[in-house]
Amino acid sequence: MSQKIFIKTFGCQMNEYDSNRIFDTVKKIGYDKTNVYEEANCYILNTCHIRDKAKEKVYHEIGRVKKIFRSKKKPLVIVAGCVAQAENQEMLKREPYIDLVIGPQSYHEINNKILDHIKQKEKLEMTEFEADLKFDYLSKIKNESGKTSSFLTIQEGCDKFCHFCVVPFTRGPEYSRPFQQIIDEAKQLADNGVREITLLGQNVNAYNYEDLRLSNLIYEIEKLPEIKRVRYTTSHPNDMTDDLIEVYKYSHKLMPLVHLPIQSGSNKILNLMNRKHSIADYMKIVEKLKNINEKIEFSSDFIIGYPGEDQKDYEDTLNLIKRINFVNSYSFIFSPRPGTVAENLKLVEKQISTKRLEKVQSQLFENQIIMNKSFENKILNVLVENLTEDKTQVFGRSEHMTPVIFNGKEDDIGKILPVRIKQSNRSTLFGELINDLNQKVA
Repeated sequence: MSQKIFIKTFGCQMNEYDSNRIFDTVKKIGYDKTNVYEEANCYILNTCHIRDKAKEKVYHEIGRVKKIFRSKKKPLVIVAGCVAQAENQEMLKREPYIDLVIGPQSYHEINNKILDHIKQKEKLEMTEFEADLKFDYLSKIKNESGKTSSFLTIQEGCDKFCHFCVVPFTRGPEYSRPFQQIIDEAKQLADNGVREITLLGQNVNAYNYEDLRLSNLIYEIEKLPEIKRVRYTTSHPNDMTDDLIEVYKYSHKLMPLVHLPIQSGSNKILNLMNRKHSIADYMKIVEKLKNINEKIEFSSDFIIGYPGEDQKDYEDTLNLIKRINFVNSYSFIFSPRPGTVAENLKLVEKQISTKRLEKVQSQLFENQIIMNKSFENKILNVLVENLTEDKTQVFGRSEHMTPVIFNGKEDDIGKILPVRIKQSNRSTLFGELINDLNQKVA
């Protein structure tokens, strides 16, 4: 009888990719995936340390597992990811129910450590920064995403040291995977039915392997006939080089949505954050891209209530959101992370931060509503990903990542189809399949 593994993932797309690759790895030692807690012989919590209370979420989830298995045989409990990297030995001391703590650069060791623990029942923490060893190991294991759209990590870590960010301490310095290793994995994904690849990195546009950059990767992946769409995230304004911008002029598969975090619309706050760019620098990038392709839209990240933020700084952020018309953006109240420069800075009063966040999110939502409304009665190309839950329609995404639901069928999964948009709300477009292929796509 095979062993069952339950993997719960918190946080970013990078963690989603890591969880998928962890499963590709543990299959080699006899584990099948389950979505039912009670069936699990092994439970992995893949954690994120970016937001507030991340550590507490881990212990809360472990408490849930303890309760479920109170009268059952205890599963092997593994904490992985960035919280594991940051807290390591402390977690084993605080919660004896945890068996293994494995950081994000040690996944290549997970099979050996699981087998060692089963034999010796020895608790262990693995948090070395060995990204090259990890990816060398993973490159030998087929990525069996099994999805139409899949993530592909090309770069990890960060050298920017923004004062609010814990990533340099949990993921280590910037590391770029070997170019051919990435192309080989992209080919595997294509052979496995993937039609859209999203290239991932903490600073994905900082990718640089033997003078080959993100632009070179996009052009090379574009040559794969099975891959119909390419995206990348998350990028940093300081690494938005001209060669990458130029890709939007020549590429046929790079999608017109650029996720380019700015964090604040105030130069004063950007300086306090150690972002090393100005609003003017950011606007130059936006203008260059818009001049190449007016269809390009932007999403971003915003930290509200950063220490030192006053009413004018907040209004500058709100005005920037209106000026650029950001869509699909993420916004959060600042939360101090351990070990960062901003950890002990004086916080903006919570009530003030909360009100500012509400107004920022309201504006971002309004931007989404307006954009989605603009697609009504237009025809969009939609990549079909799966059937809806009730199996009566299909779900896909537009070039701008907007969810689209329409009257397709299971055979349409993996195809890019023309869909006339009939209705919309803030998050979703609703349409009908167009059979007349001579009609113009927006």
